[in-house]
Amino acid sequence: MPASYEQAITLAGDLHARPAGALALAAGQFAAAVSLTVGDRSADAKSVLAVMGLGATSGQHVTATADGPDAEAAVAAVIAILAEATRVGA
Repeated sequence: MPASYEQAITLAGDLHARPAGALALAAGQFAAAVSLTVGDRSADAKSVLAVMGLGATSGQHVTATADGPDAEAAVAAVIAILAEATRVGA
């Protein structure tokens, strides 16, 4: 049975095109299925357009969830990108 892992973060800045692209590239390196949830909306983290479609803005809570053999590493990578790339002024 594949592992499942989840972690949340509060965005310091908006999730615009640059961090969405970096996030999708990073998520694509993992075998696990990776998703992001903002409020009642979820998106495949491996899709730049889906991530941007969430419209996540500063102060919103984002939950990263992954299911698969490398789920914990996938979530850690996504959370790290969200923490760094959405800093104000980044």
